[in-house]
Amino acid sequence: MPGKVQMRFILCGLAAIAMLVLAVAEADARRGGGFGSRGSRTFTPPAATQTAPNTAAPINRSITQPGTQAARPGQAAPARGGFFNRPGLMGGLMAGFLGAGLFGLLFGNGLFGGLAGFAGFLGLLLQIVLVVIVARLLWNWYQRRNAPGYAAAGGPSLRDAQPDSHQPTPQPAYGGGGSGAPMGSGAALELTEADFNTFEERLSQVQAAYAAEDLGKLRQLATPEVVSYFAEELTDNASRGVVNHVSDIKLLQGDLSESWREDGKDYATVAMRYTSVDYTAERQSGRIVDGDKTPFERTEIWTFVRSPGGDWLLSAVQDA
Repeated sequence: MPGKVQMRFILCGLAAIAMLVLAVAEADARRGGGFGSRGSRTFTPPAATQTAPNTAAPINRSITQPGTQAARPGQAAPARGGFFNRPGLMGGLMAGFLGAGLFGLLFGNGLFGGLAGFAGFLGLLLQIVLVVIVARLLWNWYQRRNAPGYAAAGGPSLRDAQPDSHQPTPQPAYGGGGSGAPMGSGAALELTEADFNTFEERLSQVQAAYAAEDLGKLRQLATPEVVSYFAEELTDNASRGVVNHVSDIKLLQGDLSESWREDGKDYATVAMRYTSVDYTAERQSGRIVDGDKTPFERTEIWTFVRSPGGDWLLSAVQDA
């Protein structure tokens, strides 16, 4: 009897820890997400690259309708609304099972006692298996989250500029994505060194214009859809009496994920790993309310679009 009680409390503790870690993971994941449009590939995950080897956060704010193009097998549905908002590690269903099991342990019914009346050795075995599965999922999530960057790029590097060259250096066509696999619709598009230099410039230009709350400048750098999301965020900041400061942007690594042409427009999706100082402060007092002045590293997937002969405009942003 004492041994059974001890095991029950051990399992109870493990379940409580699992629930706490899941809650932290969910809260952390809510900071990620995507917005904007990528043509027919809006709801198709961009091809993985050396800079961003993990699946990008799904676009959850877009004027593109989800039913306008076929999704990849196993593709996640668009997430909840929010400027950056990624689905959590596991949904509420798993959390509900864990919660019900924890109460079952506390009240002496076993992990599944409150759900299906499991008891005895079989119930205990299932409890242990469930804890092991949860621990394994958490470990896999942790490894994916902390996967190191790579020095080599899967596509042309945004840092591979050749200042001594008088002519743009043609880059390989990546219409099928960084992995070379066919994706969605659209013909292959060849990019040049000048295109990649523009993408790198846009990273700093967009961040600087946003920090300056300069919607006029943002309209020159991004599509009307993306500008509308920026304007909404800036309006929310103004109503709360705060301002977002972004500075010291430095690109560390970047490479091409996909480039293609469809409906008379050119698209290019690039992965960029960069550092910046990013914090929010009270507009009047300057007191920091979120973040700090320490450079922070992050990886994002930016998609650009242009009309023939036009400038590249930011059309979508996704967390990596």
